Amino acid sequence: MNDTIRTILGKVGGLGAASTDIAADADLYSLGLTSFASVQLMLAIEEAFDIEFPDHLLNRKSFASIEAIERTVEAILKDQKVA
Repeated sequence: MNDTIRTILGKVGGLGAASTDIAADADLYSLGLTSFASVQLMLAIEEAFDIEFPDHLLNRKSFASIEAIERTVEAILKDQKVA
């Protein structure tokens, strides 16, 4: 999952650093992630993992770091299995 998120981030994140060089807990917004790029990131993640972000997870905190994105995707996948 981490590799997929990093690959997507590298394609749509528009960050100055290579996604493979970013620490998992680094603040993506301080590295240059914009609101527009976060929407592109969300859409690409939804497609890659066949999920849909619920409204309550559409916030800056969900996309703050690679770790945060991974936790968010894991929570969505867990909720899908329960439903």
